[in-house]
Amino acid sequence: VLGKRSKERMVYLNDACVDALHKYLAIRQNNPKAADEPALFISNQNRRISKRRVQQIVEEMIQKAELGGKGITTHKLRHTAATLMYQYGDADVLTLKELLGHASISTTEIYTHLNDENVRNAIESNPLSKIRSDDSDDK
Repeated sequence: VLGKRSKERMVYLNDACVDALHKYLAIRQNNPKAADEPALFISNQNRRISKRRVQQIVEEMIQKAELGGKGITTHKLRHTAATLMYQYGDADVLTLKELLGHASISTTEIYTHLNDENVRNAIESNPLSKIRSDDSDDK
């Protein structure tokens, strides 16, 4: 897809997304007026939906989920997804950088807030952190 500043980006989809897209495309295929529009997601007028419309759809779903007024935005959802992939999905910073389409690793590091437990686990997993018994008695 084309992202910000017309930069080409790869979009990775899980099985649930692929299934949902197949269902959407099956419905869209029944609309002959939509055949000429190259965009994946189109409006009722059979034209590409705008970035703002995507935000509005997400805002509508947030309201339907009764989560309105909690400051949830499309950007915060992206940030949360990246943080969860980092903390629980075993995604490293370089993988997240690629996934998010960042040019700089420093931008990605914003998404990887290390909590005290992450830092402690990293330090303790270092093989040099193990306490060795004193072998001087064996001499």
